[in-house]
Amino acid sequence: MTDTAKAQSQTKSKKRVADHGEVFTHEREVRAMLDLVKIQSQQIGSRFLEPACGTGNFLAEILTRKLATVLAKSQINKSQKSPKYSQSHYERNAIWAISSIYGIELLADNVSECRSRLLALFESHYQTHFKHINQAVIDVAHFLLSKNIVHGDALTLKDNDGNAIVFSEWTFVGDIKLNRRDFVYENLVEKTHNQSPIDKGFIAKPIQEYPPMYFLTLSEQG
Repeated sequence: MTDTAKAQSQTKSKKRVADHGEVFTHEREVRAMLDLVKIQSQQIGSRFLEPACGTGNFLAEILTRKLATVLAKSQINKSQKSPKYSQSHYERNAIWAISSIYGIELLADNVSECRSRLLALFESHYQTHFKHINQAVIDVAHFLLSKNIVHGDALTLKDNDGNAIVFSEWTFVGDIKLNRRDFVYENLVEKTHNQSPIDKGFIAKPIQEYPPMYFLTLSEQG
């Protein structure tokens, strides 16, 4: 690939670069940067937020790494040539991995592409290792990405409708129930920036809490 082709692959148009400073990070650089936090990027439940996520270059690589861990932890035999996996364990942990990935993006087409890209990545990984796919798992993954990848502006801390960006924290309660708590992003950012040593015990207060739900019915929550 020529240098010109490489540059073009990192942009959609000159106008978008001029108007929004939109330049996508190359895959090689994405991997190198994530290798600086390699252990965290491979942990299923470690949370990542990309405040200008574009089409999901960073988030896709993070999800790829997390799904590799999910699969490894789902293996129920010791064979390297003919590994066998627990589908229920895989599904539960894959949903956990997806729930831990967050993004904010200013441009609507990028938001849609990022969500679709991450969902397709998961579906491909899921279908590669299991013959019978549970549509409820796909539906929950779609729901989580619709909540976690936000159309908004990380600088103003507002979503596309002008409201404060709200993120949901998803936490497993036991093996099959997920707990959801909603937080205003601005409050989290301000507290992080202004925190003094005396505030180390600070715990952010959610603006809304939901009762734990069976994780495969999560999309019914709305």
